[in-house]
Amino acid sequence: MREIVLDTETTGLDPRTGDRIVEIGAVELWNHLPTGKTFHKYLNPERNMPEEAQAVHGLTEEFLRDKPLFSQIVDDFLLFIKGSKLIIHNASFDMKFINAELESAKKSKLSNDIAIDTLSIARKKFPGSPASLDALCRRFNIDNTARTLHGALLDSEILAEVYLELIGGRQPDFGLSDKNIDNDIKLDENRPTSKRPVPLKRRLTDEEERAHLDFVKKLGANSVWQKQSLKN
Repeated sequence: MREIVLDTETTGLDPRTGDRIVEIGAVELWNHLPTGKTFHKYLNPERNMPEEAQAVHGLTEEFLRDKPLFSQIVDDFLLFIKGSKLIIHNASFDMKFINAELESAKKSKLSNDIAIDTLSIARKKFPGSPASLDALCRRFNIDNTARTLHGALLDSEILAEVYLELIGGRQPDFGLSDKNIDNDIKLDENRPTSKRPVPLKRRLTDEEERAHLDFVKKLGANSVWQKQSLKN
């Protein structure tokens, strides 16, 4: 299962009044584990930078002046997020900006259904409690000391940790069924695997193994455990 944790920085609060995205950061998760793959771009908004926005993320007009336009990186961005759920804190904010930029670049808008809003999850899980990213870092003891200013990639990396805590931590798939495997997906060396570099020491006694095999035989030839035993 591939998910993309995403964050944006902007010139303001509303794309309908001319505000634009100035930074996009995204982190890839594979089966709820970060793979190390990221997408990060600073963008030229083709407009001035309000002081209020600059105070939030620290990005100046001078710094952004030679950065690419959204239309120049849009294909790379869409390729990176293709087919994945987007994990976003306050998803409605980022999605309205992303779709405004896509529309301006003459690309199809993204469906809001692909976004999972961690702010909504946090408010449901901890009603009445602060649900900002900083507040959730304090709740889950996640180190965010590097977050002196908002930054899209750093915030995405922090949000990935928060998201995993919100959904109950990293829970690997049991993988008992071959139907769970998508043959079209090929893992590369950057993605985590379930294989251990050094196998665990054997813990079963001979008597326990014989008891297990006797139990499996009683389940019948069509049982999952019997099929797994035959494979092994």
